[in-house]
Amino acid sequence: MSRRRDPEATKQRLLWAAFREFHQFGFQKADMDRILSQAGVTKGALYHHFESKRGLGYAVVTEILRDWILDRWLRPVEGSVNPLDALVELARWGERTATPDGLALGCPLQSLSQELAGADEGFRQRLQAIYDEWHGGLASKLLEAQELGLMRSDVDARAAAIFVIAAWEGSIGLAKSNQSVETLSSCREGLELYLNLLKTVVG
Repeated sequence: MSRRRDPEATKQRLLWAAFREFHQFGFQKADMDRILSQAGVTKGALYHHFESKRGLGYAVVTEILRDWILDRWLRPVEGSVNPLDALVELARWGERTATPDGLALGCPLQSLSQELAGADEGFRQRLQAIYDEWHGGLASKLLEAQELGLMRSDVDARAAAIFVIAAWEGSIGLAKSNQSVETLSSCREGLELYLNLLKTVVG
């Protein structure tokens, strides 16, 4: 009996193999044969789902990278009672789980943005959409925190949200450049100090 075909499973294997390849080598240097080998599919299967390497890249950004970022850095905050405390815990988690290999690769959203935002408008728009969703969701939670009296009312929530994103992405970039968990720790401490300053003073 022949194995039942599952086009969606094949597509997901391709997307995840491509995501790992782009993260490690960048989009331009990604090897399509290596992606096919890692996914365990044929070139025919690839072009059944994606018309080109660029099409595969666009799909990776919108279908894999978006959820990869939001699952780690936005949805835990959206599900929290106090977003400031949740952001502190996320930063600590990011520091605890950092590995030399992970630091060497850096943030996939940041890396692809640096490589492609100025070279391909389709990539730029898709990558910017992830940042915009991250920013909008975080700003909404900070506004909610202000309404609940958890965050200072004199702070611009949208400005604070974009600063937090920039601070964390910058932390990852510095740690990647220095190949240093200690650099990441120092940046995390600074971000945590900032977040604590946003809290409403009680008493």
